[in-house]
Amino acid sequence: MTNNRSNFTSKIGFILAAAGSAVGLGNIWRFPYLVAQYGGGTFLLCYIVLAVTFGFALMTAEIALGRKTRLSAIGAFSALNKKYRFIGVLAALVPILILPYYSVIGGWVIKYFTVFISGQAAQAAEDTYFSEFIGQTGQPIFWFSLFMIFTAIVVLFGVEKGIEKVSQFMMPVLVVLTIGVSLYVLTIDGAWEGVKYYIMPHMSDFSLKTLLAAMGQLFYSMSLAMGIMITYGSYMKRSTNLEHSVRQIEIFDTGIAFFAGLMIVPAVFAFSGGNPDALNAGPGLMFITLPKVFTAMPFGSVLGTVFFILVFFAAVTSSISLMETIVSILMDYFHWNRKKTALIVLVYCLLMGIPSSLGFGIWDFIQPLGMSILDAWDFISNSILMPIVALLTCFFVGFVIKPKTIIDEANAEGAKFKSVTLFTVVIKWVAPVILVAILISSVLNAAGIYTL
Repeated sequence: MTNNRSNFTSKIGFILAAAGSAVGLGNIWRFPYLVAQYGGGTFLLCYIVLAVTFGFALMTAEIALGRKTRLSAIGAFSALNKKYRFIGVLAALVPILILPYYSVIGGWVIKYFTVFISGQAAQAAEDTYFSEFIGQTGQPIFWFSLFMIFTAIVVLFGVEKGIEKVSQFMMPVLVVLTIGVSLYVLTIDGAWEGVKYYIMPHMSDFSLKTLLAAMGQLFYSMSLAMGIMITYGSYMKRSTNLEHSVRQIEIFDTGIAFFAGLMIVPAVFAFSGGNPDALNAGPGLMFITLPKVFTAMPFGSVLGTVFFILVFFAAVTSSISLMETIVSILMDYFHWNRKKTALIVLVYCLLMGIPSSLGFGIWDFIQPLGMSILDAWDFISNSILMPIVALLTCFFVGFVIKPKTIIDEANAEGAKFKSVTLFTVVIKWVAPVILVAILISSVLNAAGIYTL
């Protein structure tokens, strides 16, 4: 089974696919409003420091686990120590929970792209447009289904012909579009005040909340603790330098997040009269605030169209990795072929995504944990399961199989793992402390005891 496993055909193919997984709605939607909420440059600095330490250590561990075992999450943990197979099971649950509701948001993105390209930007900028749209029954389900089917088609073609080829096209285009829109935004009157707020750290704004928010965003942004990097690692050739690849993925991911912030923060700053509260709008930032900003800009309809294209590219590269992870796990466990597995996962996601979509409409009376259905799934997966999986992974690597197992894999075929000390200290001691803090704060925040 493992001898016939698919491979990425090149190092750049792996990096672009893994970076595509990491670069998603978290970079372009969530990152900018968190930057605004937690002190601009202060949050940015915290995020970068955490990305090159904690993010590096955990991503290295996950990719190495996959490459060493040539298996997806459940099989990888089981192969190294059968007692800890449950960690792989928990990791597998994360994409299973995330993909349906994530695809609902992906459907919203396609809808807004069609609105802007058809010249209806002014309608999208109206205060009630977004709430009226997601409150419908048929339309949101239609767009969500379209997004999900596109994702399934790519996964159906496999690693080399599907995921790798799509990533090699979408990721460079995504980078060019993000940088291009960012540079255009900087020409707008008043934008540079937003730039100053965005990049200048003010240590007076630093707090434990800022650190925890940056840490939480790192999970959301870098596809950690959800089995994705283990799965992609299992497709990685041993001749590919693992450490260099992880660093390049980090650069892609953090770079896109940075330029997304540079694209959104100054624009909203300029059109809100310098009020950072305008950015603290959660989902409304992308679907309510930004359409207003675009309609007020010269060539706003064109810019809005380009923006939602790049958001779609970011969303779909992540949804592909989520679906591929689920497909890979089922193929490894049940020995099904790819076509059958992908179709089963597609049907599951279509069925499970419907409640998340209807939770803003006819099922809005259903409030698990006091939240909408979509928000509840998001909280369970991102705020509870992912920190637990990451904590258990750190324990597994740090104290069960020992860091040397990962270090030896990173040193395979003559490579030299230079960050041995950083990796060992972070994975054994630093990361667990931060993860426990994130988990506790998430629970207290949900209970209304401690507000992030």
